[in-house]
Amino acid sequence: MPNKSAFIVLSLACVIVGFFIATQLKIVWDADDPLRLRNLDRPRALAAEIEAAKKHNERLQREVERMRSELDKAMAGQRLVNSKNKLDRIRAFAGLAELEGPGVKVTLNDSQETIKPGDDPNLYVLHDEDVIKVLNELKAAGAEAISMNEQRVIFNTEVRCIGPTVLMNKSARLSPPFVIKAIGDNDTLFSALKMKGGVIDSLKWWGIEVKVEKVEKVTVPPYEGGISFNYAKPAQ
Repeated sequence: MPNKSAFIVLSLACVIVGFFIATQLKIVWDADDPLRLRNLDRPRALAAEIEAAKKHNERLQREVERMRSELDKAMAGQRLVNSKNKLDRIRAFAGLAELEGPGVKVTLNDSQETIKPGDDPNLYVLHDEDVIKVLNELKAAGAEAISMNEQRVIFNTEVRCIGPTVLMNKSARLSPPFVIKAIGDNDTLFSALKMKGGVIDSLKWWGIEVKVEKVEKVTVPPYEGGISFNYAKPAQ
């Protein structure tokens, strides 16, 4: 009987030992199985891929923000350039900017001829109406900018006789010789002034000295006086 009990105990111990050995072998086999390893590593691999994609997306987002910032700066710079160009054009049209280009140069001076007995001396000197006729002829011929003795002709320029001088732009007193510079097609401007029976012929009749020259580059100064509107205002 004791031998039988010992046999049972020994058998049970062998079963338990065998179970532990089998379990240990299974763990070893599972560790060596590549497919199982892949199955175990897949969640970690997916997590790594997600993290890498997240970092890549963040880099792309930073690049987008950088490019958007550069675009905003470029657009702001372009808007500034466009505004400056528009302002420059407005200043040019208003006569507030120095301009240059082809054109003509006209020099007018009082007659140096001896006044004949009985003639009116005023006919041998330049008057405001003589200057105005020359300026109007240049405007009609397409002059884009005009000055006289470095005074810019603008929309409200007046030319008036004040004794032996001419008042221009309300405060500038000018004396002959008058040097008029005009920018435009110099052939057209020259032909308009030299037209037979025109303003130049009329001045020369009384001995007024007139010289008209074609110039490839004329510089017209800006208007430097004040401009104010007391009654006119932008239309709504």
